Amino acid sequence: MVSLYSKNNVDTRVDVAVGRLRITEIFYSLQGESRTVGVPTVFIRLTGCPLRCGYCDTRYAFRGGEWLSIHEVLAKVAGYDPLYITVTGGEPLVQSQSRPLLTALCGEGYKVSLETSGAVTLKDIDPRVSIVMDIKTPGSGEGDRNCHENIQFLGSKDQVKMVLLDRADYEWARETLREYDLSSICEVLFSPVDKKLNPTHLAEWILEDHLPVRMQIQLHKLLWRDTRGR
Repeated sequence: MVSLYSKNNVDTRVDVAVGRLRITEIFYSLQGESRTVGVPTVFIRLTGCPLRCGYCDTRYAFRGGEWLSIHEVLAKVAGYDPLYITVTGGEPLVQSQSRPLLTALCGEGYKVSLETSGAVTLKDIDPRVSIVMDIKTPGSGEGDRNCHENIQFLGSKDQVKMVLLDRADYEWARETLREYDLSSICEVLFSPVDKKLNPTHLAEWILEDHLPVRMQIQLHKLLWRDTRGR
């Protein structure tokens, strides 16, 4: 087993020899974010993340989990008879078998999306996968971990997400949007940190600046708050 990342004594080893992944949970719910918000989706949450964003709402995925082979993951997913699959974390791309998993899911005919922090290279992601990539703002505490080279791997089927803590984050995101001309590459999502930034304020700022972005609020938190597995 090979240690890909270790931060704060978090073990994110991958058993490469037998093609296994460490899985925190697999569950069926409504997509709470992104272009397919509201659509019934199976979520595969991989364990481990090299980032520690101040607003993280999935800290339970930093450690633990269950070792499963790709075959076992596919079997569990098939039990839900889904159309849409989201592979998320943690940061799924720290596990080397995440790429083969994405390809295997696409091969089964599912519509597959990947939620990633943007801190790990997107090179060699199966082109059938829809990527939802974060660009971390200063307020996250992890803004220096952004891998801006990843923007070259994005296209019209993909999305960039920026989670905003306050007005300073908004202004930073607005300038980043313009600097990289992100809206000409893919859809851009602005999202307020839950309970920190008033969604109405964010909506007003976007309208005042005529930004070519989609504002989103996390549907799953409106329905189930922070219930794990929803």
